[in-house]
Order: sequence, then structure tokens, then C-alpha cells
Amino acid sequence: MARVLVLGNGGREAAISYKLYKEGHEIFMVGENPGVAEFGKCVDLKNDQIASFCKREKIDLVFVGPEAYLVDGIVDILEKENIRVFGPNKRAALLEGSKAFAKDLMKKYGIPTAAYEIFTSYEKALAYLENCRFPLVIKADGLAAGKGVIIAQNYDMAKDALKEIMVNQKFAEAGNEVVIEEFLEGEEFSLLAFVSGEKVVPMKIVQDHKRAFDGDKGPNTGGMGVYMPIKHIGQADIDEAMEKILRPTAKAMIKEKREFKGILFAGLMKTKDGIKTIEYNVRFGDPETEILLLAMKSSLYDIAEKVIDGKDFEVEFDDAAYIGVVMASKGYPESYAKGFEIKGLEKVDSHVFHMGTRAEDGKILTNGGRVLIVCSKAGNLNQAYKKSYADIEKIECDNLFFRKDIGHMSLEEV
Repeated sequence: MARVLVLGNGGREAAISYKLYKEGHEIFMVGENPGVAEFGKCVDLKNDQIASFCKREKIDLVFVGPEAYLVDGIVDILEKENIRVFGPNKRAALLEGSKAFAKDLMKKYGIPTAAYEIFTSYEKALAYLENCRFPLVIKADGLAAGKGVIIAQNYDMAKDALKEIMVNQKFAEAGNEVVIEEFLEGEEFSLLAFVSGEKVVPMKIVQDHKRAFDGDKGPNTGGMGVYMPIKHIGQADIDEAMEKILRPTAKAMIKEKREFKGILFAGLMKTKDGIKTIEYNVRFGDPETEILLLAMKSSLYDIAEKVIDGKDFEVEFDDAAYIGVVMASKGYPESYAKGFEIKGLEKVDSHVFHMGTRAEDGKILTNGGRVLIVCSKAGNLNQAYKKSYADIEKIECDNLFFRKDIGHMSLEEV
């Protein structure tokens, strides 16, 4: 049994913690998560206290959840202290930390992606819009918690988005630079892989629902639900993505002296011109992780160890269908209230990961934008869909909403 410290306390980290706990390890988590507190120990640590905690508590492995830790260089800091840590170092994490860097890397190495331009001047970006075709996509360069991407349907929307990002600094320094790119049409999917240098081992593909409301309407969020399998993305598509995107990316990072060790998340689009890259992440996705780790038969701990050491490994998943439905605070992804009591969790048969909750006086209260994710496993997607939504009806809270069409693209007609 190893002692593992998980950095981060959202739904993704809850899933990582649960998977490692089920493998028999002792779990410590930075931050409060009432779900994880049932089997692990939640601790309050500032970034400069993590290394000393690891030494004092004899932590065998640190597993990094959120991208901010990685972009800020926590891996480099811990490695200098001879603490084993899973995740890419600061130089490699720039792949997510800067969309401009990622786009330029793809252009340099011929990795398929949308045509784009990069701007640090609001006036020049605004002038560029005059000759653009719409819709188009505007992205804040830096980290924006999954909310820094705006799909502008027309000039006025694009102008407003640029002003919000670059002038009003909606995403603070993350918006000092913007990427304006062509709008790709097609089917979006996520392909995550464990990467150790040139070795790239894919996980199962999953599909996330980014828009807040049914029918893919409303603003972009961090993700309102996720499912697998995806019936309209085939093995040939996965092979193409591996051959043209993920493996070349791993090799490109080595050539750039930014060797990657950790999880490479490729957000992809199946277009009429083939598979193209929307964006990279350098860690597990949220909510993708919550169903991927429920389906993973291999030991996450063993894989993490082998990635760190550069050893060979394989990863195995079951063949079941999974759906994860996010329950979010009303108002998310914009402003929302906190502190609403959640009841009925003990009645739920599906697995519920806490994404943004806190415990107070024996009660579970809402404490974030995305609050819970209800994850169901079944023999097919229709059964998983029915199970998740039946269980959601058992959960009582006055301030939560959820999409009712998660997985609709792959559900069989009934």
C-alpha cells in the first residue's frame, strides 16, 4: 500500500482518489471534498507547504489534478526535493498554459488544426475581424478554467468577446494574448493518452458536452456531462488521431526540449477534411476522468510509476457503457450562489463524485459552479442514460440544474 497525495479537490481529483483508494492505497487530498473524506484524509496546504508535507508524511506519490499546478511548475519543485510526482514539468505544461504556443507548435510540425492568427493588440485583433468569415472562435491564450473559448456567430459577438477578454480582462492575464481561429465543423471528441517521452498509450475516447443547456445551447462551460462509447467515431478515426496528432505531438515536444511525461489530452474534431486538433490539455479532463477511471481495469498507480520511470506499460478498460451527468449551480458558468443543502445522496445507486461541495454541521452544501456528477455504468448507453437520470431524480437541492440530453448523439432510437 502506497501513500498518495492528490493535488486538487474537484470531481476529477475525486475520481483519481477513488480509483487509487480502490487499488488499496492511502489517500490524502489537498482541499475539501466531502466524498473523498469518506475514505481519505483532506488536508489544507498552501503550495509552499506541499514538499514538507510529503516528506513528513512519507508520501510515495503526488498525483497532480488541475492544470494550474502544472503550469506553475509544481512538478519541477517536487522533483528537486526528490519527491515522486506524476504530471508534466513546467516547460511541457506550456502546451496547455499557452494556446498560442500550442498553435505555433502544431503549425511548425504539421499537426492538423484550425487556421489561426495570434494577437497581443486589441486594436489589431479588432481590425482583423473586419475581413473574417463567421462563425469564428476566439480563445484567451492562458488558463481560464475551461471558459476562455468563445464561439462568435457574427462580428458584433466577436467584437464584444475581444473587448471582454483584452480590455475588461475577464480572464485577467490569461487574456493578454488571444488566438482567433476558424470555426471547425464536425463531431468533437476527447482522446486522452498516457505519455512518457515518445511512448503514447491511448485511453478510450469519450465525448463531453460543453454547452450549458440542452441541444448544445448556451455558453461554454467546463463540461456538463460525458459518455462512452461514441458510435459515430470509429477505430479508423482513432488511428488517424494517434498517427497524425498525438504521436507527432509527443515527438515534437522532445525536439523542442520539452519532453512530456504525464497525460496528454487532445480535444479533437472529426471534420470533412479529417481529424483536427481543437486544443491540448496536459492532465486528466473533467468530467472525462470520472467515467474513464471507473472503466479502467489497469492500475492507475502502476501506470503513473512506469510513466515517471520511462518503462513500458499497457492500459486496459472494460467494454461497458458509461454516462456522467453534471449537476451545476443555477447561473453557472457565470455568477451563482453557494450554500444550498443537498439531500438524498444516500438513495443513489450510481456513483456520485463531488465536484464542488462542502460539509457543514452534518450537511452537504453546494460550494461551486459544477457541484456533483452522477456516473452510471450499464450494458449499453440507453440503460446507462436511464440509470443516471433516474438517480438524479433522487437528489434534492433547490439550486441545481442539469442537461437532460447527455449522450443523445449515441443513444439508440427508442
